[in-house]
Amino acid sequence: MKKWVTLGLLCGACACNSGNSGQSTASDTTAAKMVDTSHNMPAMTPQEAMTPVPADAKVYFKNLKDGQTVSSPVTIEMGVVDMSVDSAGKIRPQSGHFHLLVDAGDSTPHGIVIGKDSAHIHFGNAQKETTLALKPGIHTLALQFADGLHRSYGAQLSQAIHVTVK
Repeated sequence: MKKWVTLGLLCGACACNSGNSGQSTASDTTAAKMVDTSHNMPAMTPQEAMTPVPADAKVYFKNLKDGQTVSSPVTIEMGVVDMSVDSAGKIRPQSGHFHLLVDAGDSTPHGIVIGKDSAHIHFGNAQKETTLALKPGIHTLALQFADGLHRSYGAQLSQAIHVTVK
């Protein structure tokens, strides 16, 4: 019996020693507990799947057309079909809120959290209109719809236009 206890203790000591002298490894659980501090929202867990989007759902600019010439400041009215506009913070089926990408591409890939900076403007309080000061020149404006955790619904719920500011 003494041999088995000694063998068990030896095996346990070997199993607990990772050989890295106390340094952390890439497999630390800290990475799994990351928080998206740009929105003060908890990190997503695998159980928080995005809700399905109706096949005919779309977003659109109510008052602007592709190629239009405008003056600054520009009023932008945002619309969505077959989805409801809600405040950020909670996931609700067939709902979300608008984001405006200014000279930052045509859309954000599906499921990606949309950044928050001067080129990625959030409307997390369910706003449907804004006024934006733009410098003279050609600009790409992309309307992007996202769920309550700012995760993009992708190209299906995005529309990009080009406007010329005089």
